[in-house]
Amino acid sequence: MHTLAITLLIIVSIALIIVVLLQSGKSAGLSGAISGGAEQLFGKQKARGMDLVLQRITVVLSILFFVLTMAVAFFEV
Repeated sequence: MHTLAITLLIIVSIALIIVVLLQSGKSAGLSGAISGGAEQLFGKQKARGMDLVLQRITVVLSILFFVLTMAVAFFEV
């Protein structure tokens, strides 16, 4: 079970990296990162099309990553 969890964790990790790299940049520069992140957090900018799909895939993969990391730690004992 430990080997299966580690294998799935590696696959999810690689998929998460690829999906994050495929996402388009929301803003440029440091000032855009500060203000743009706050605007996106509070829902002023809506993701559409492929950005929305990539955003949802990122959320699902990050949850899977967290669960699999806990599973690897649990089954290691």
